Amino acid sequence: MFAAIRYYRTDPDSIDSVVRRAKEGFVPIIRETPGFVSYFVLAPRQGEIVSVSVFEEQSGAEESHLKAEEWVRQNLSELLPSPEFAEGQVIVYEAK
Repeated sequence: MFAAIRYYRTDPDSIDSVVRRAKEGFVPIIRETPGFVSYFVLAPRQGEIVSVSVFEEQSGAEESHLKAEEWVRQNLSELLPSPEFAEGQVIVYEAK
């Protein structure tokens, strides 16, 4: 498995709007990416958003980054700058 992680900083007052738009607009797109396993968003600190996409193959993780970058540019550019990005092989995974 491979994960794509994106880290954004935004105005704390914008987080609810970002999350709502992502649920409605981006989740359906990422879900259709080949090898999709899961997607989740964290709000670790005020004004921060982290998204994590998990895929069966590295190509899915790479594709998800391209889709996220384009979607954010078209739909959230006024609220989110370009993210910091990391991707890599998942080396420890446990699920119930």
